[in-house]
Amino acid sequence: MEKATIIIALVGVLGIGAQWIAWRTGWPAIVLMLAAGFVAGPLTGLIDPEETFGSLLEPMVSIGVALILFEGGLSLDLRELRHAGDGVKRLVFIGVPVGWFLGALSCYYIAGLVWPIAILFAGILVVTGPTVVLPLLRQANIAQRPAAILKWEAIVNDPFGALCAVIAYEYFRRASEGATMLEVVPPMLMAATLASAMGFAVAWAIAWCFPRGFVPEFLKVPVLLVAVIGAFVLANQIEHEAGLLTVTVMGIALANMKVASLRSIHPFKQHIALLLVSGIFILLSASLDLAAFRQFEWRFGMFLLALIFLVRPATVLISLLRSSVPWNERLFLAWIAPRGIVLVAVAGLFALRLQELGYENATLLISLSFAVVVVTIVAHGFTVDLVARLLGIRQDAPPGLLIVGSSEWSVALGKLLQELGRPVLVADTSWQRLAVARRDGLPVYHGEILNEATEHTLDLTPYHVLVAVTDNEAYNTLVCSEFAPEIGTDSVYQLGEVPDGDWRALPASLRGRALFANGLGVEDLRRRQKEGWVFRKTRLSEQFDFEDAQDTLPPAAEMLLILRPGGQLRFFTHAATPKPTAGDIVISYSPPRIGAVEPGTPQGQAIEEGTR
Repeated sequence: MEKATIIIALVGVLGIGAQWIAWRTGWPAIVLMLAAGFVAGPLTGLIDPEETFGSLLEPMVSIGVALILFEGGLSLDLRELRHAGDGVKRLVFIGVPVGWFLGALSCYYIAGLVWPIAILFAGILVVTGPTVVLPLLRQANIAQRPAAILKWEAIVNDPFGALCAVIAYEYFRRASEGATMLEVVPPMLMAATLASAMGFAVAWAIAWCFPRGFVPEFLKVPVLLVAVIGAFVLANQIEHEAGLLTVTVMGIALANMKVASLRSIHPFKQHIALLLVSGIFILLSASLDLAAFRQFEWRFGMFLLALIFLVRPATVLISLLRSSVPWNERLFLAWIAPRGIVLVAVAGLFALRLQELGYENATLLISLSFAVVVVTIVAHGFTVDLVARLLGIRQDAPPGLLIVGSSEWSVALGKLLQELGRPVLVADTSWQRLAVARRDGLPVYHGEILNEATEHTLDLTPYHVLVAVTDNEAYNTLVCSEFAPEIGTDSVYQLGEVPDGDWRALPASLRGRALFANGLGVEDLRRRQKEGWVFRKTRLSEQFDFEDAQDTLPPAAEMLLILRPGGQLRFFTHAATPKPTAGDIVISYSPPRIGAVEPGTPQGQAIEEGTR
């Protein structure tokens, strides 16, 4: 018991540690997790999942995959299909059969598998999977449409791949008893339909109960998790692996039923998914059997090359033929197809069942599935950035600023940052207030930024920092608290100071960070705008540091933010003062008159321009 506890803790440390290193270095998280588990498992023997968990390992992994698929389904809004729908439908309804057919040919003619094993394994190979695709999308800043297509394909195709394997297995099992294809396939399709209906029914029940108060707030997350696991297990009793389809449909249905009370649990379910992905990948790589890899033959290497360079590209290009997806995005989709835990779990399950039916080489599926996972994760994880950049679908714009609240002051700030090459968007509910931003050529969004539909009508990906500067402090606080889980609590700002001990003040835990070190408010800025205060930008160097820049400004000037050479925006706040260094651009808010700077002096190297 004590050893199992240590192993569980070690899996968590390795998984989350790999995610943190990936965040710090920009390396692919899935590659780091795979490497960490491989070192802890086969190389050092610190983790042996089979010995530690025994017969519980398979159901643990299965339930984990089910929860990941459900969480992925919750992120699939049908309105995304307006941009990616054509590509998604083609990759599901055309791509799955085409990929199954081409994969079977490769398994038989290149890998040397007998037809029954080749057909079953090819059915599993049509999956990509959210456990591998979603970390890749977090790592690479891909354009909205190809990212949506990859996400939808990964989540929707996962249960389809498992069902393809089930259909193939049932056919070959019953073929020995004289059953025909017509006797096998229709019942399987009926079981899949029933599993989908079950997922929709459970989603409808939750969507009906939660808003009506039948489930208290503190029980909503536990009830949801138990409902997912219960539906998954029950569907699997109807047909093997049908539970994956049930939980996927359940997640997609809930995401599109507009259950307002689910918004509060989104951060929690994202954290659960992150923990599960990390843990499953560590267990996956720790389960690798070095002895199985010794059975690896040269033709298996040729098969892996064919899978990456022939089967996947041909599947995507045939599926998207004469579609609306541009060619550069088609080529990107044709390259990116990493396989993950579902492939290994399902292949391992059916390898044992095929062996029981008398297929001696069925155990080769285990080593071959591990090889597919390792090779595709490494190949696609290390090249996704390069391929996206070469094909021109990477969003390489520097971190942008989202300004909520249009005013003379906020528009002046947005205009200055736009001149410095930073993406800027001004959002406001008043078309009249947005007239100032439109006049100065700034991109605007007319609507309620807190509306749930906004995330589907507006791409917020380029904006890594938010500033809420409306004349309503409570609304600014609400905007900051709503966007803090997504953008980060250290990247949401608002006007106004945070007074200590004032019971009437809004709690500091809800507010964004206060702009300016002394917490200037809306009225302060209005008064200073009337007095002619301006924004000024000053570039620092080794010869002209922050103290020199301050000397060029009047004593009343307020330091607002720093633009790092890498694109980061760091504001001066009541709680934190960033340290300016050489190469930074410091933006200050200053009175209109500044003393002249002598040409040729160190101060003359600074950029000193006023913007009202």
